[in-house]
Amino acid sequence: MFLLCLAPCILEEQLKNIITKKPLINFHMLNTLLLDMGFAIMGAGIGAGLVALGAGLGIGRIGGSAMEAIARQPEATNKIQTAMIIASALIEGVALFGVVVCLLISFKG
Repeated sequence: MFLLCLAPCILEEQLKNIITKKPLINFHMLNTLLLDMGFAIMGAGIGAGLVALGAGLGIGRIGGSAMEAIARQPEATNKIQTAMIIASALIEGVALFGVVVCLLISFKG
């Protein structure tokens, strides 16, 4: 599938090479395209990992703080729990957005 994405670029380059009587395969161009694609995929993977790590740490911290607050003031459990769920949902939303952006970068082609 990856080669199908590269086919128009390679075919255009080969037509130019046929007209100018250069070698048919330009390995430098192919190597550059593959290297750039590899960096994009690697960066997207690292970004998705960092997003997941940050979301996990944030939600863990929220949960720990909420449990500590509930232990100190048991009568405020409902308010604390509501605030914790809303904050966790916001963090999950940002994390999902970050993962989607990383996936779009990796499938950029």
